[in-house]
Amino acid sequence: MVKTLGASLYVPANHKNLSEIADGDRIPQARSLIFCLEDAVADRDLSWALFNLSVVLANMRREVETQRFVRVRSPEVLARVLAMPGAEHLDGFVLPKITRQHFETYFRLVRDTDHVLMPTLETAEVFDDAEMRLLRAALEAPGVRHRILALRIGGNDLLALLGLRRPRGMTIYRTPLGPVIARLVTTFRPYGFMLTAPVFEYLDLPELLDQEVTEDLAYGMVGKTAIHPTQIASIEQHYQVRPQDLAVAQAILDESSPAVFRMNDAMCEVATHRAWAERMVEQSRLFGDAGRKPSMEGEPT
Repeated sequence: MVKTLGASLYVPANHKNLSEIADGDRIPQARSLIFCLEDAVADRDLSWALFNLSVVLANMRREVETQRFVRVRSPEVLARVLAMPGAEHLDGFVLPKITRQHFETYFRLVRDTDHVLMPTLETAEVFDDAEMRLLRAALEAPGVRHRILALRIGGNDLLALLGLRRPRGMTIYRTPLGPVIARLVTTFRPYGFMLTAPVFEYLDLPELLDQEVTEDLAYGMVGKTAIHPTQIASIEQHYQVRPQDLAVAQAILDESSPAVFRMNDAMCEVATHRAWAERMVEQSRLFGDAGRKPSMEGEPT
């Protein structure tokens, strides 16, 4: 299972160019697309969005490399999407506002499919460490664990529960969510669950986005939600691996390396640094080396 997702672009399911986007013609640099039927679609537009999505799925090109997911808004909506011709060609679903109490309702609907899932952590239960441990136990159940691609952190919803909005001029880690994200990392990552970082909603602050993605990576995030195509390259440039880091990672994974050795004036310990090394090698394969100029700037939606 892929351990690094990079930028996942949210696209409203009622988007007029959804078919071209889904087929990779309009935003070819997007490696992961999430067609949104939840917050990006107003209640009055849901019927049209579902119809629009059904047309896209029925005619969607199969051979594209981009991963394609649907973010549903309820189990009822998930059932409607699963009944659409072509739904079997989706990679999976993003599940909103997941708690241990209603995860099973969603999972029953996809149990007999091949879809992977990305539950979103964005409810009041996220602030309760005991609840998060119980959710983790539910996700570790036989038949469930291998279906969880990653857990998405819904930053805006969590801030809304606190009556807050992310201030301009600071990363998400300098808000009250910083400690919360740290606890989610320590609750889920040691048990093999990957997490993705919240959206960065200010399109006019690219330097701050750069800083936040750097912090995302320091917290072990394997991806970040993008809300505009121009954010894709800005996010994924940080997933490119410095040549010196790749060399160290390859040395750590070399079976002939000693258990502990010095490289680039740093201690390298095979047993403790192996997971990091494997991640660096995969990131290099997916995103290339640092300093490589992105081939496309992205096309506004």
